Amino acid sequence: MTQINPFTIAQQQFDEAAELLNLDQSMRDFLRWPQREFKFTLPVKMDDGSVKVFHAYRVQYNFSRGPTKGGLRWHPEETLDTVRALAAWMTWKTAVVNIPLGGGKGGITCNPKELSEAEKERLARAYIGQAAHILGVTKDVPAPDVYTTPQIMAWMMDEYEKIEKESHPGVITGKPIALGGSQGRGDATARGGIYTVREAAKKLGINLQGGTMAVNGFGNAGQFGALLGEELLGLKLVAAGDSKGGIHNPDGFSAREVVDYKLKNGSLGGFPGAKSISNEDLLELDVAVLFPSALEGVITVDNADRIKAKMVCELANGPTTPEADVIMWKNGVFVLPDFLANAGGVTVSYFEQVQNTYNFYWELEDIHRRLDTHMTQAFNDVYDLFSSRKDIHMRQAAYMISIQRVAEACRLRGWV
Repeated sequence: MTQINPFTIAQQQFDEAAELLNLDQSMRDFLRWPQREFKFTLPVKMDDGSVKVFHAYRVQYNFSRGPTKGGLRWHPEETLDTVRALAAWMTWKTAVVNIPLGGGKGGITCNPKELSEAEKERLARAYIGQAAHILGVTKDVPAPDVYTTPQIMAWMMDEYEKIEKESHPGVITGKPIALGGSQGRGDATARGGIYTVREAAKKLGINLQGGTMAVNGFGNAGQFGALLGEELLGLKLVAAGDSKGGIHNPDGFSAREVVDYKLKNGSLGGFPGAKSISNEDLLELDVAVLFPSALEGVITVDNADRIKAKMVCELANGPTTPEADVIMWKNGVFVLPDFLANAGGVTVSYFEQVQNTYNFYWELEDIHRRLDTHMTQAFNDVYDLFSSRKDIHMRQAAYMISIQRVAEACRLRGWV
């Protein structure tokens, strides 16, 4: 398989939308690159007494609309270009759901599966030790992402408060509830995606009740996608896949039983009544909704022609390459692009920042209602532009709306 550079894809997607918008060249030159990038070298003492050096990053892509916001990923293949791409997508994500934040992202190149809890804590605190000066509710607010957890966020917040010598719960979101985390944050990414699927089905005249779904990537977002797809939309889970392979049963599974099995066993293999299926074949199943919920670049020019789902809801960041977008669009596959479909996470993170800042917390029903309002409005904004033109697909429509909003903020500030 061809090695895919996610930042090259992010820039290509931006360039296509900028051309459609006839954006002036100076604004294009400015918006296709991050405003600030940071690289950290973190020496961490391991449990055996040795010191291991980790490489870490933080990218603040654009802060014209407010403080930057974005997750912190721990992954063995984390690179600066991956973080740049994710920070770019966060910029467009916060703009498309119209919340007053910019886009940022962070990462540490490591394999958290090989680290003890004590080593994870020392690594988390080492990162904040290097990055504290660039973080804060008025600067940049990290959150959990791939292989990071509320516990890791708690250690990071604590380290930041030790450095600042005062309470700053809003410096990190995705925290445990006991430390100022928001109700509804755990399933927010998937729930926001489910709301967009619901709205898309209304526009497309698709009856989802009793329809089928397949989930590629069965981490937090994928698990909640399966659970909420069943609960809120009446979808039937027929296939799920994780990094070790997948399971398939055309008669369907109980989403709760599959999630419980995964949480208990660490993988999906051996689930009762299931046939094994590769992640490649899972993507090509004939289902009502496909949820790509793993990592970047799983739908490419090599397999896009074989995607049979009526709708693709991207809970992962960057699962589709630009060439694949065009193929699926021409084939009539309706794609809910990542930075629209998975914007529920950053939206509820924003709610968490707001609650932390004025020290008053909302009920879960309030969170769900406010999230539904934001996601429904964002979907309708994008769909209205998409449906008014015949020359663009949904991702281009989402980009055009986001870029217009960010460009306007940059112009009003007199930057470009």
